[in-house]
Amino acid sequence: MSKPANPAPSQLLSLLLCLSWALPWPCGALPSAPDYLQRGWQRLLEEGESCSDCSPEECPTPRGCLAGLVRDPCECCWECANLEGQICDLDHTNHFYGKCGDHLECKLDTGGLRKGEVPEPQCACLSSQTLCGSDGKTYAQICKFQEVFHAHPEANLTVAHEGPCESEPQILSPPYDVWNVTGQDVIFGCEVFAYPMASIEWRKDGAEILLPGDDPHISVQFRGGPQKYEVTGWLQIQGVRVTDEGTYRCFARNRVGEVAALASLTVLTPDQLNMTGLSLPRPRPGPEDDAESEESDDYY
Repeated sequence: MSKPANPAPSQLLSLLLCLSWALPWPCGALPSAPDYLQRGWQRLLEEGESCSDCSPEECPTPRGCLAGLVRDPCECCWECANLEGQICDLDHTNHFYGKCGDHLECKLDTGGLRKGEVPEPQCACLSSQTLCGSDGKTYAQICKFQEVFHAHPEANLTVAHEGPCESEPQILSPPYDVWNVTGQDVIFGCEVFAYPMASIEWRKDGAEILLPGDDPHISVQFRGGPQKYEVTGWLQIQGVRVTDEGTYRCFARNRVGEVAALASLTVLTPDQLNMTGLSLPRPRPGPEDDAESEESDDYY
């Protein structure tokens, strides 16, 4: 009886990937496993737990490394570093997931402890300082900047200065068209990013005054956030009337520029609602709801 042939390394790698994704073998079309996970299994298959003689000329050329390059565990070849948020080897006794890139450190992610999850070591950025790139875009920190730098080396991207770039307001979440029945409450929201931080104004088409004016059933509220350099504004109409129907505009401005977004309000009477067969819409979240669901950081 002939002895079965040993499986090829590629077959072993496929089997290990199937097991790591808890899939039956043969698992057919594999999900797209992260590069660092494939590198870990490949390293175990080719080298085991010990290093062979270093032959730099045989090292593959790493490509598309958004977090830069690091030496492999044997300090022989260059390989792609792990990105922010990817699983990593917490100490030098393990060499499976790989090392973090520049400006990153491998640390336990304790965010899931409250949910009863086992913490995993992940690459975390060493800095939270916002940066302005030479492309005029704001980056949350140096690690996000490095990802774009490595993705587009031809752009010769540099750090213009610390802190965000000055920019005209950008409306991240505009107000949405709504309808409701007379006597119900209506809320419009408008979330804006800008540096310097923007001011928000509300107007109704056909009226020159800023809202709320002297109308007691209309109120306006603002707060910083939900993210840094953002501000959110709400326009609330209590006990909506037929005369409130129309188009409302959120104006955001700073010293660099201004932008506007609009939304329409349709008001039905109870008789009109019965004729349409519609049911009352759910109330939209207002500033009180958002304040309860977010951390109370002051972004001003």
